[in-house]
Amino acid sequence: MHPTIPGFADHRLRVAPNVTLRAAVSGAGTPIVLLHGFPQTHLMWRHVAPALADRHTVICPDLRGYGDSDKPDASDPETYSKRTMAADVVALARELGHDRFALVGHDRGALVAFRAALDHPEAVSHLACLDVVPTLDTWEVLSGTGAAVAFHLYLMAQPPGLPEQMIAASADAFFGHFLDAWSAGPDALPADVRAAYLDACRGAVPSIVADYRASAGVDVDHDQADRDAGARLAMPTTVLQQDWGAALGYDAAGVWRAWAPDLHHQTTTAGHFMAESAPQEVVSAVEALLRR
Repeated sequence: MHPTIPGFADHRLRVAPNVTLRAAVSGAGTPIVLLHGFPQTHLMWRHVAPALADRHTVICPDLRGYGDSDKPDASDPETYSKRTMAADVVALARELGHDRFALVGHDRGALVAFRAALDHPEAVSHLACLDVVPTLDTWEVLSGTGAAVAFHLYLMAQPPGLPEQMIAASADAFFGHFLDAWSAGPDALPADVRAAYLDACRGAVPSIVADYRASAGVDVDHDQADRDAGARLAMPTTVLQQDWGAALGYDAAGVWRAWAPDLHHQTTTAGHFMAESAPQEVVSAVEALLRR
């Protein structure tokens, strides 16, 4: 039996033809949707979500292709585009009775949140993105030997076949590498949580690869079209991330400011899995965002 978020009820909600998402929901008040990253599930919010649920309705889905949500075949490049996944999130919130909500995303979930905020500004009141830069900018800032930290982006960008075969052949070693390398310390992820993440990833290799492959193709096209059109995030935006700019030689705050006129950017020493290693820091950042 895998752990759950204490006090949260499980829902299965249809968001598109033949696609349902699993979501954990609790609380009352202004709605907040929390989107998980890789290689995780909604369980990554197990500390943050209950704290926010004291004052808000908190919705924690598994993204399309992850966890206990549906994993449609990637028969079309758009199946796992962030545009499609963002539409899932807006539909999910509406199914729960919320036409407008705050949106917080980590890692892959932050890319979905970013796209949702651009495509559906009427629905997203506030945006927080944790430890990521937008897809188009990610590819632009990666260069030289520093790009080795993102080897998985290049692996999963390859045409269908080889990446899926390689990862499925050693799924626990592959996904476990990121759980260990990105953790703040050896005790950051309890054994039962780590096991839950590995179980979820083991059964989702094709859809996880398809999500990443989209970010080397159609997602770049969508971001480039928005950049060319001068699109900007219309809502207050908070970005909380490690100091990747200093590590890789670019201005992370500047990258975000080009997209977000109303930006609060801050760095953290809590590591990539900050919602698990420093949940109060994340809760405080979200609450401060909602006051803007």
